[in-house]
Amino acid sequence: MKTRSFPSTPLLCLALFICFFPLAMKAQSVPPNVAEKDYTAYLFAYFTGNRIEEEAVRFAISPDGYRYYALNNNDPILDSRTISSTGGVRDPHILRGENGKTFYMVLTDMVSSKGWDSNRAMVLLKSDDLINWKSSVINIQQKYPNQENLLRVWAPQTIYDKEARKYMVYWSMKHGDGPDIIYYAYANADFSDLESEPKQLFFPKNGKSCIDGDILYKDGLYHLFYKTEGHGNGIKHATTDRLTSGQWKEDDDYKQQTNDAVEGAGTFKLINSDTYILMYDVYTKGKYQFTKSTDLEHFEVIDEEISMDFHPRHGTIIPITQKELKTLIDKWGKPKAYPEIAWKNNPILEGYYADPEILYSQKTKKYYLYPTSDGFDGWSGYYFKTFSSDNLKDWKDEGIILDLKKDVPWAGRHAWAPAIEEKKIKGKYKYFYYFTGAQKVGMAVADSPTGPFTDIGKPLVDKRPEGIKGGQEIDPDVFTDPKSKKSYLYWGNGYLAVVELNNDMVSIKSSSPKIITPSDGTFREGAYVFYRKGIYYFLWSEDDTRSENYRVRYGTSKSPLGPIEIPKDNLILSKVPEKGIYGTGHNSVLQMPNSDEWYIVYHRFNIPNGIKMGQAAGFHREVCMDKLEFRTDGSIVPVVPTN
Repeated sequence: MKTRSFPSTPLLCLALFICFFPLAMKAQSVPPNVAEKDYTAYLFAYFTGNRIEEEAVRFAISPDGYRYYALNNNDPILDSRTISSTGGVRDPHILRGENGKTFYMVLTDMVSSKGWDSNRAMVLLKSDDLINWKSSVINIQQKYPNQENLLRVWAPQTIYDKEARKYMVYWSMKHGDGPDIIYYAYANADFSDLESEPKQLFFPKNGKSCIDGDILYKDGLYHLFYKTEGHGNGIKHATTDRLTSGQWKEDDDYKQQTNDAVEGAGTFKLINSDTYILMYDVYTKGKYQFTKSTDLEHFEVIDEEISMDFHPRHGTIIPITQKELKTLIDKWGKPKAYPEIAWKNNPILEGYYADPEILYSQKTKKYYLYPTSDGFDGWSGYYFKTFSSDNLKDWKDEGIILDLKKDVPWAGRHAWAPAIEEKKIKGKYKYFYYFTGAQKVGMAVADSPTGPFTDIGKPLVDKRPEGIKGGQEIDPDVFTDPKSKKSYLYWGNGYLAVVELNNDMVSIKSSSPKIITPSDGTFREGAYVFYRKGIYYFLWSEDDTRSENYRVRYGTSKSPLGPIEIPKDNLILSKVPEKGIYGTGHNSVLQMPNSDEWYIVYHRFNIPNGIKMGQAAGFHREVCMDKLEFRTDGSIVPVVPTN
């Protein structure tokens, strides 16, 4: 895993520890629920016109943010009659929730043929899969007092207010002869209603109407793009550092790059880029214009780079993952002209994870992955999750199975590099989970591969073996010898130790571990042991997980207790710069049930940004899996890492 290995010189060891420890203990960032590296496409939600059949939500997808293709043959993905009070909806705004898995959409509840001052309501929708949506109609005039002269409720959008820890819905309203003003209210936890009365969010200092607000957060500021309704009909820009402060700095200039009237500003960031797109509806010409910017102040037209096989009106765009793209295509089909999709094999998990342990469960006949939760600064993660699959391709997040802060008081921090063993004891399957916590080896037990796991209350290993002067007590591995049925625990950073476990799997048979560190000087950490055709294989990681040269070597033995023999050319997994693959290490191995088919599961720097992150690449890693093959003499063929 983390390779904070220490040299054998005690003084240098202490110096490294002093330098490292403050970094690990300072306030740490929390990894995003969806990492930008996992976005592979875009989803565009829009409507198409002023006829009743056009006032409905439609979806399109894009592989690059420039080329867009309508899903469902450009037919609606929701029936406006069942979700609205008027029979029509307009101006869809779509948002990914803070948990990364929930989506929110808000719509203008309106049929334009009844007049521009005819609507009083909006629609709130919520989904966990982008396919099935729960909807609620919020009629502002009926819900709140003193709304007798309300004429219109236009273009709602949603943003998460980090200060209030709630979802804010904001929209424009016009009362009587007054101007259009952008108001806000907070949604309830269910996103089925508004829980607060509308309050003014923004009104320009010139006292003139503003509609179609779109808010983007960047570099500590909220950027509001809005339309000057009825006076210029263009896009202006204002900023604030607090959403509800009422203090906005307004730019004087218009941001649209056309002399035609525009509305419906929408902004989004291009994946793995510093470029932002500002798009808007050139409604008098029946087309969209796209512009780009890196500072949200100066914009360049990129219309010649944009293509669509449909004609959208006021809509919004979000990035989506490969899994979400597949869900949309499975539901509505791949548009004929959409480029051929090169589905990625790796990484196999979305998000930042490392040190993967894989298990095939005899009880459930499923596969389980047990990684380190990565993405925390300085390897400061504190909980473990597991993922399940029945095909090694689609992985279900089973949630947190052990939280060191809540469940393991002797540790509380630095949740690293787990290992697991399934054993049938007295006719029942039990699951024995070995993990690193606070640089010690811990142990927890469960009756299911998905937990909940219960810590045994103390570490199994909390000090260096006798004679070992450097390194850390981390990276456990558990192995049950198919010949003797004995189980062994391995661990170590800078050294490799092994002890036999008692039959209860929660205690050690001897307090004196055997040191079996490979003799070639390459061992750093992450040992993994397996057995095949009479040979015990020992795999380990060399170098440092922060290094692009982190890699896997192996040795063999006639015994699970060593000694370990070093084959010639024992490097079996390493970087492939031409593929952008770096930092390949800390693995486990899977034998497919009842076969001689094998896979190696490992982590690497995240692609494409890891190699640019410096030492932070060492805690922003991703989990991959590739074939593990053997020659006829039992030697391991070097693995070919794939994307």
